[in-house]
Amino acid sequence: QVQLLESGGGLVQPGGSLRLSCAASRSPFSINFMGWYRQAPGKERELVAIISYDDGTNYADSVKGRFAISTDNAKNTVYLQMNDLKPEDPAVYYCYAKLWTKNYWGQGTQVTVSS
Repeated sequence: QVQLLESGGGLVQPGGSLRLSCAASRSPFSINFMGWYRQAPGKERELVAIISYDDGTNYADSVKGRFAISTDNAKNTVYLQMNDLKPEDPAVYYCYAKLWTKNYWGQGTQVTVSS
């Protein structure tokens, strides 16, 4: 079992930055994959970034060079640093964990980009 709790969403101007945090109930090192998905109104949930237990990362093309995913195993936390936020980035961002064959989700945190 993995419990996930996101924080850090909010309102930011275009070009601004936010850092999302996801506190897990166990060390990211013990979880196969952790990551972030997002879902905008009327759209399907999509992968934003993912990190494996051995720090391999993968990003959606739309966020490459702007977003960075990282973990702090001492704090059981995964982060998503989002820079240069664009009008197409607003969504509910969900923390994700895959432990063997099971998928786990956080409750989501809203990111809004507006001037």
